[in-house]
Amino acid sequence: MNADLTRVKPYGDTLDDGMVQLSFSLPVPAGLEAKEAARQLVMKMGFDDPQVYHMKDLGENYTFFIVYGKCQHTIDFTQIRVPQVKSQVMNFYEINQFIRDKIGRKLVVIGACTGTDAHTVGIDAIINMKGYNGEYGLERYPEIDAYNLGSQVPNEELIMKAVELNADVILVSQVVTQKGVHLTNLTELVDLLEVEGLRDRFILICGGPRISHELALELGYDAGFGPGSLAPDVASYFVQELLQREKHRNSYYASN
Repeated sequence: MNADLTRVKPYGDTLDDGMVQLSFSLPVPAGLEAKEAARQLVMKMGFDDPQVYHMKDLGENYTFFIVYGKCQHTIDFTQIRVPQVKSQVMNFYEINQFIRDKIGRKLVVIGACTGTDAHTVGIDAIINMKGYNGEYGLERYPEIDAYNLGSQVPNEELIMKAVELNADVILVSQVVTQKGVHLTNLTELVDLLEVEGLRDRFILICGGPRISHELALELGYDAGFGPGSLAPDVASYFVQELLQREKHRNSYYASN
């Protein structure tokens, strides 16, 4: 049976049964009262026929629950539009050939984990020579000079280094998201660039577990890459974006 994409809802055992699994903790001691509290809470969330399938005492009067319930709401999938990075994804060899043929010079890319973020796994996967998941990092690309500044880099220092190196692209990785600190760090970088009149000088890209292209655009970035993104995904975008900007700039100067 084909699903009606104008009325999509969750399913567990059969299509359109609405079955959803939720997991959460409550600051109450484990027991029958706690189990009933979890059931009533899920009912207030709008789920029908909630059933507590698992309850575990976490100690210190905290309890963990797994609850099943039936969702009655539907989504019109055909009306959903999500901003996406618009670029043709190329491989390592194609990207380097693209730079040689269409841009004609080496590109300079600088990246860092900014603010208090000390987790370099994301920026390392994109920049470091060994790369990730079978894909080389940008340091391995012969047509790219890549600089990884590491972790806990103040935004001011990142900007100074980008200006010093005459960077084409700035990459920012944000892994830590507690209390929205990633939003604070990302917003501050854009604000500093705009104050210094430098925003249009760089292609500005951010990435991390809570980053989407839509969020990146809202924060003032040119693109955002979430979990699972690899170096070719990011590089394919910025080489094509840079070419478009150079064409636009040349056209502007030619007409004036």
